[in-house]
Amino acid sequence: MDWYHGLKAAHVLSAVVWIGGMFFAYFVLRPSLPVLEPPARMALHAQVFRRFFAIVWVAMLLQLGTGFAMIELFYGGFADLDPTIATMMSLGLTMAIVFLAIFFGPYRAFKAAPGPGPANRIRWLMGANLLLGVLTILVAMLG
Repeated sequence: MDWYHGLKAAHVLSAVVWIGGMFFAYFVLRPSLPVLEPPARMALHAQVFRRFFAIVWVAMLLQLGTGFAMIELFYGGFADLDPTIATMMSLGLTMAIVFLAIFFGPYRAFKAAPGPGPANRIRWLMGANLLLGVLTILVAMLG
């Protein structure tokens, strides 16, 4: 496998992990939580967030790193970047900012005092990031 295909594989797989994880959390895990009592729900959230956000850090860094690398090495840099790739990069950077806002905002608050308030803020921001991720996929597919 050459460098381009290796970078692209890492880029696509990290997107699958990040966006797929948010999809699972939003549409499978969260709707299943009412079977648990509130204290157990918060304990489960704590475990899920800790594990998922550790994975997202790796996926996000891979996304940005491989994206920047492919632009510099194979697409001629940022000067005359194709609008589709520029849009994907903008959306990816926005997703990273939203993740950082989650991690250093409501997730930090949740770790200090687990409760439905911070968990709901995480959910709303994660939903926004999921929409950005789906939009990025659509741009990639249609561009």
